[in-house]
Formats: sequence, structure tokens, C-alpha cells
Amino acid sequence: MTHTDAAGAQDAVEFAWFAPCCEDDCELLGVPDPALASTPEHVREVIRAAERTGFQNILLPSGFNTGVDSWTTAAAVAYETHTLSLLPAVRVGESHVPMFARAAANLDRMLGGRLNVNIISSPIVGLPPEPSAVRYGRTREFMHLLKAFWTQEHVTFAGEYFQFDLKADLPRPVQPGGPPLYFGGASPEAKRAAAAEADVYLFWGDTVLAIRAGIVEMRALAAEQGRTLVYGLRVHVIARPTEEDARAAADRLVSRLSADVGETIKQRALDRESVGKARQNELLAQGDWADTSLWTGIGRGRGGCGTAIVGSYDQVEAKLREYMNAGVRAFILSGYPHGPEAARFGQHLLHRFARTTCREMLGREG
Repeated sequence: MTHTDAAGAQDAVEFAWFAPCCEDDCELLGVPDPALASTPEHVREVIRAAERTGFQNILLPSGFNTGVDSWTTAAAVAYETHTLSLLPAVRVGESHVPMFARAAANLDRMLGGRLNVNIISSPIVGLPPEPSAVRYGRTREFMHLLKAFWTQEHVTFAGEYFQFDLKADLPRPVQPGGPPLYFGGASPEAKRAAAAEADVYLFWGDTVLAIRAGIVEMRALAAEQGRTLVYGLRVHVIARPTEEDARAAADRLVSRLSADVGETIKQRALDRESVGKARQNELLAQGDWADTSLWTGIGRGRGGCGTAIVGSYDQVEAKLREYMNAGVRAFILSGYPHGPEAARFGQHLLHRFARTTCREMLGREG
């Protein structure tokens, strides 16, 4: 299918871009570029570029010890953006539920109902590492409580990790029920937490077969809770006029990345021991190409998602539609450098798709 007959032929999807809050912008992986450092000014430039380009949403990631804070950055650009939704990440292990619920409600009001929340099941900083079941149990309660504080006048809750008997007549978010919660995790505990409380479940880039199987599994888990989810894919993209151009750009991106430097970068990542990262490393170990047009090279020198859709504009479109046919309805994309690649994708690919937002899919318009 080409873009000429795309409108109405496929379900509409949300396209989000990625803000380099955590020192994740460069022209060449492993080669720091001061001009692309994670400063408030540079992150703001990428956010504004994503809005000009026509993206509907942008992820502001969060790391404990790198880059800029996602939430103060989101507040700083709230009145500078008009159509773009913001998706700042919150690290559960570093946040107090009622205070965060109030801050998020306030930001949603500042944005006129354009806030989304990316939930990260982080450990509690300064304490010894915890089992996955503990982290995700806490995260599940955190998500449940966020919705309670956004919708109830008094919250009474006695859980394993949180206990509250607290008046909660806070200013309400613009969106009924509160901002959508985006969440990803590949462990069994993470999947159960998502099925029970998340709104948008995120996969990292993987084969179409694996994503389809993952969505089937998550639909069954959500159905056990009487719920349905929107499914999203976090993946990089390298799109060019021809396949040869795209592969040349991919090769150039890693042309100065040594194995030692790449491993150092990966070991700095806070998610290096996660089930999801183990899968990304497994794909990398299998070779440069995990699937048609799915390149694993970024995984040589990056934590988190290490795969990229690489190809001509038509090939990238075709690959995205494969994921859509598997059930994906939200894409969080990125490319290097982030600003120019957002503009490139917007110019050549965004107009080929019917678009909506996860907020609309969830029925949360304010």
C-alpha cells in the first residue's frame, strides 16, 4: 500500500518523537558533540522542531544522573507549544505519589489537556537493588494511586507499598480520568502491572512476529482485568530517498564507535540488567538485521532501545504498516541528530498516515 490510498484504509495512529534529555544526541554514536549536549536550550529546540514538523507527541526521557530534568523542561515549554502533547517520564522510585499527582494535574492544566505520563519503574535511589517483583509491585500501586488522586476527593488505600488516608481535592487535570499512562516492561511482573493499570503499553523495536505475539499476550492479560490497552513501539528510524542512502547513513552513524566505547555507554545505562535490554542484546548478537529493514547497529552503543527501521521512505512506510497490522497504534521514534531527523521524517513520511492521538483512542478529550 502506498501513501496515495492510505487515508482511511488503515486505523489512525499516533506519531511521537524523542527529546534528547539524557545526553542522547549526536551525529556519530560514541562521539560527544557539545553542540548537541542535553542543555535546556537544545532540548527546547528539538521539542519545537517536533511540533513544527507535525508530530502529535514527544517523549521527554528521564535519567537519575544525566541530562536535564524532564518535568521542569516540560513546564518550561508548556506555553510555547500549542498542538504537541508532552510525554515526560517519571521515575517511580524518586517520586511521592500525591505530590507528583498534584504537579502532573497542574501541568495538564497548563497544557490545556496535552499531558501524557511515561511511567518508569525505577528503584529507590540510594537503597540496594530490589527484585523485579518489588519494583513493579510498587509501580502498579503508584499508577493506581495516580488515578485515584486525580479523580477522588478522598483517597483511602492500604497496599503493600503505599498507605494513604488523605484528603485529595486537588485541582483536577483537564483530561477526564487524568493523563494517559504510557508504560513498558518485558518481565512477567511488568506485564501484569501494565495490564492492570497502564493505558499505553510500549514495546522496544523487535521483529514484527515478536511484536504481534507480545500484543496477543498483553491483550489476554488485560482482558483478565476487564481492560483494553493501546499498544506502542519505541524504535529509531533512518529514512532516506533510497535504501542505499539509508544503509550508508546507518553505517556512518556507527563508523567511529569502538567496541570498548560502545560497551562503556551501555554499562552506564540504568536499564542494562532489564529483561527488555537482554532482548535487545539478543537481537544484536544475531547480526546486523533482525528483520526486514530492522537494523540492530544502534544497540552497539546505546542503552534502552537498540534497533532502527532503516530504508527508503517507501520501505520505512511499509515497515511501519507491518507493525500497525500487528496491532501497534502509537510510535515513539527518534533519529540522529534528533532535530534534523524529525524534520526529515515529517517532510517525507508523516503525511502518508492517518493520524490520531492515544488520548483520543482512550476517549480522554477534555
